[in-house]
Amino acid sequence: MDDQGRATFVLHEHHKPRHHFDLRLEEDGILRSWAVPRGLPEDPKHNRLAVAVPDHGLEHLTYTDADKEIADIGWWKEVDRNDERIVFTLHGRGAPRTYALIRTGSDWLLHLVKD
Repeated sequence: MDDQGRATFVLHEHHKPRHHFDLRLEEDGILRSWAVPRGLPEDPKHNRLAVAVPDHGLEHLTYTDADKEIADIGWWKEVDRNDERIVFTLHGRGAPRTYALIRTGSDWLLHLVKD
């Protein structure tokens, strides 16, 4: 949680072994994580694959190394949730944006919600 008691998020950009991004949302003392090969969608018309990956500890929030950097960091707020989707707003370095993670069986679809 940040200084205001809000749940944090981080978007890590990995350069190796294959370029991709990891979206990590703080929840229940861990970072729930999804690999997003092409990064967060910039347009509601273009959804992105999101693959759930093992959770990480909170110490991973600011972790970087020679092959991984922080592409965005801030706090997030849940808007809506059920067993098949999580709708949330990211408050990072840019303007707040709302996304939906939609379960598609074993994977997820990441969708930018229209304003």
